[in-house]
Amino acid sequence: MSCYLRSQSCPDPGPIYVRENGRLHMVSLALDGVASSLREPRPLRLFPKGFSVELCMNREDDAARKEKTDHFIFTYTREGNLRYSAKSLFSLALGFISDNVDHIDSLIGFPEQIAEKLFSAAEARHKFTEPGAGLRALQKFTEAYGRLVLCSLCLRNRYLVISEKLEEIKSFRELSCLDLSCCKLGDEHELLEHLTNEALSSVTQLRLKDNCLSDAGVRRMTAPVRVLRRGLENLALLDLSCNPEITDAGIGYLFSFRKLNCLDISGTGLQDVKAVMHKLQTHIGLVHSKVPLKEFDHSSYGKRPRTEGPAKCPLADSHTTSGEKLQFYKEKAEECHGPSLKREAAASQELKSTKKRALEEPDKDAPSSSPSSRQKYVCLTVEDWDLLNSY
Repeated sequence: MSCYLRSQSCPDPGPIYVRENGRLHMVSLALDGVASSLREPRPLRLFPKGFSVELCMNREDDAARKEKTDHFIFTYTREGNLRYSAKSLFSLALGFISDNVDHIDSLIGFPEQIAEKLFSAAEARHKFTEPGAGLRALQKFTEAYGRLVLCSLCLRNRYLVISEKLEEIKSFRELSCLDLSCCKLGDEHELLEHLTNEALSSVTQLRLKDNCLSDAGVRRMTAPVRVLRRGLENLALLDLSCNPEITDAGIGYLFSFRKLNCLDISGTGLQDVKAVMHKLQTHIGLVHSKVPLKEFDHSSYGKRPRTEGPAKCPLADSHTTSGEKLQFYKEKAEECHGPSLKREAAASQELKSTKKRALEEPDKDAPSSSPSSRQKYVCLTVEDWDLLNSY
């Protein structure tokens, strides 16, 4: 702290007093040649007119002053007296680690209860908003705790957020719900390529409504599931509505999603709708819904109530209102897989009866029977092999 004294220029400063040998004497300046004894005494002022005091805090010492006071908790007593108490060692360690969380090697194996407090302390210090260091700090938590950090992410109509925070979005792991509706991403966007990574294999609900997707984008997105049996293999809900470039061929790539329970392809460029409906029911057991499904109602998406209406996409709304709703759902196993289950049950029964007949053949007929007659009892069809491979 420094103090600056400022005073206006005064032509007559007044008398000057000097103490000498315990006595106070007035000293004359004799500027105008007038005897000091003839001057009228002026009232004594402690400070002249125009005097002011300015307090200036040295900002360079803020960090040092914070270090001195950060270890204490200041409170007031009932009498109004200021008192302080030292912080606990846990609080001091938590504050130090949160200030340097971006320099931690890893949080894997760290207790979740302590990590939650560490995350709150880092967020209170705005560590995640710092350029560079914020991304590293966020990655430490997402790598160690996955869905405990974030399990549902809605970026509906937020293309600018995706562009500015793409790396932060890609750092989230084990998401279960991801909404990218009305973002106009296209087939070549980096985020769509990221969807096929193992880090997002936990996604069960994916909304890609009105994203300028075509058959090429759907083929690229489903390639890991179709070829390597990984990627979006756990997908249960998929919204591809309002993408006019997706045709019948693009819908064929969805047959690899065996766990798919809800599908919305309204506003797509289908040529033969009846044929697509039949294939969806035959291959993955999805039937057409005559009424709109609540799973695709964005107003009910998420648990937190919205104070304002959801963001709307004019182009998407025009597609959905002008055409028929093509929403599909999977019925109960007994109903939606009735024909296929019957065929599998019949094949299994036939296989058992074949084995039973082979075992009941008398041993005396075994040498006399020809190789061709013995082979017909163990010959399996393609459906039989598929059935055996399913166990």
